[in-house]
Amino acid sequence: MTARTPRRSAARSRMAAVGALAVAGALVLTGCGDQTKAKEPAAGGGDGKTSGAPLANLLPKEIAAKGVIKVGSDISYAPVEFKDKDGKVVGIDPDIAAALGKQLGVKFEFQNGDFDALVTGLRAKRYDILMSAMTDTKDRQEGMENGKKVGEGVDFVDYYTAGVSLYTQKGKSNGIKTWDDLCGKKLVVQRTTVSEDLAKTQSEKCEKGGKGAIKIEAFTNDQQAQTRLRSGGADAGSSDSPVTAYAVKTSGGGNDFEKVGEDVDAAPYGIAVSKQNKELTKAIEAALKAIIANGDYKKALANWGGEGGAITEVKVNGGS
Repeated sequence: MTARTPRRSAARSRMAAVGALAVAGALVLTGCGDQTKAKEPAAGGGDGKTSGAPLANLLPKEIAAKGVIKVGSDISYAPVEFKDKDGKVVGIDPDIAAALGKQLGVKFEFQNGDFDALVTGLRAKRYDILMSAMTDTKDRQEGMENGKKVGEGVDFVDYYTAGVSLYTQKGKSNGIKTWDDLCGKKLVVQRTTVSEDLAKTQSEKCEKGGKGAIKIEAFTNDQQAQTRLRSGGADAGSSDSPVTAYAVKTSGGGNDFEKVGEDVDAAPYGIAVSKQNKELTKAIEAALKAIIANGDYKKALANWGGEGGAITEVKVNGGS
């Protein structure tokens, strides 16, 4: 799961582009084949029992009793989270969640929702957590959108690093290599993502330079944006680095898209938890540390060629 977040310079962040390049490189080097058949770590518990779950005692009592953590997610963001041909939810996030479940003795149950409505759903307690390739930003931590307070913020347990990529139809890059080359062109993105934020900032820069604004077309999910570009309805698309790399490798048998230029704005994905649920935040933090230590974390990433975005140190609210 579209970074999908406001830019850190404008709100999102990310660090050096080298982290994102590593993600894309790792994905491209992963062999071809049907990635939806990648092996998932076995889900743990599911019944709230502590047997074989060393960190179950850290969970809030009501969640431990139910044996389920409800996960809000935009399940259309391969390879982070998506549905395979049998309708099963698969990807980097579900695999990490399954490994976390083994530590906590509960099942992580993914529930689909529009990306731009997930935080609202968390505030309304429809979900216990959000896991949807969501970038940890100060604005999200503080409940801010477009410079305005819109609600209670969230806490993030950071678990992955990704950047932002540009891609075009294969063989039709039309000289696009950097964001500066998008002036006067049409770009497709997912709504409320860092890609959209970057596009708006770049468009203003283009206009000030007299080169013409970027025609930005934003969609509810990334698959819609890809379809628009594939049909020739835009000059380029932008998405998170692992998502772009996966689309380039798999869409149309690898014949639809090509990545252009270098990745930018590398930053952490975070598991979002209500600020009212500090106990759950601490439990997830402890479980993430445990699966990094025992190797289950890297196994989950390796299923999807995502090792390049691996973290070694767990932070809470580490985004900027």
